[in-house]
Amino acid sequence: MAQNFVQSKLASSKVTMFEKISCPYCVRAKQILQKYKFKSGHLEFINIGSLDIVDSVQDYFLQITGERTVPRIFIGEKCIGGCSDLVPLDGSGELEKTLIAIGALE
Repeated sequence: MAQNFVQSKLASSKVTMFEKISCPYCVRAKQILQKYKFKSGHLEFINIGSLDIVDSVQDYFLQITGERTVPRIFIGEKCIGGCSDLVPLDGSGELEKTLIAIGALE
């Protein structure tokens, strides 16, 4: 069920961030992503903290990414990691290049 849930949220031209709203790393990652002008429907934040299947979703993250923590940020269908992975991508300009390459930005 967790696999189907996660996979149903991913798309090749979309950024998907799984979060818990009380997590300071999620807040920081969200601020970084919100600096960019995404096309409608190409950026989605999913709060898993209130889901009945939160533990199984995090177990699935561990299985596919090697980490169970949030945020889990997917660019297209590939997980780039969490906030500590996003910060240097943003700082180097690679994040913007990647977002342009997948057609997510206006």
